[in-house]
Amino acid sequence: MEQPIDRLAGDGSYDRRNVYDCLRQHSPQAKPLIPSRTDAHIWEHGNCHAPPHPRDENLRAIRKMGRRAWQETSGSHQRSLAETAACRYKPIVGERLSARLLAIQQTEALVCCAALNRMTHLGMPESYKVILPGATA
Repeated sequence: MEQPIDRLAGDGSYDRRNVYDCLRQHSPQAKPLIPSRTDAHIWEHGNCHAPPHPRDENLRAIRKMGRRAWQETSGSHQRSLAETAACRYKPIVGERLSARLLAIQQTEALVCCAALNRMTHLGMPESYKVILPGATA
C-alpha cells in the first residue's frame, strides 16, 4: 500500500505486537483503533523512557472509561458497521469483482455499492418507540 494510513480499525484478533509494529513502520502517525483482549497487560510501562505505545494508550482508555464508551469515543464502533456492510455486500454481489482492470474494478465496486445502498434504503424498517400504558419511559 502506497498511501499513508490515517487509522486502522480491527477487532481483538488484531491485538498483536506485529500488527502494531507493521502499522508504525508503514504510517507512524496512524491511530490504531484495536480493542485489547480481555486478558491484556501493558506492554511498555510508564517508567520506560520510550513514548507510550498506542496499544497501551488504548488499553488505559478502555480501563478508564469502559470498552463500550471507548468504542464510541474513539470511533472503533465504525469497524462493526463496515463488517455489517461487507456481510451484506458479499451474498448479493459476490466474493469477487468480475473486471480485470483496476479502473473498471473501481467502477464496478461503486455501481455495486450504489445498488446495495438503494436496496438497503428500500428495505429499512420504520421503527417507532412504543410505550405501554402504565409503563414509564
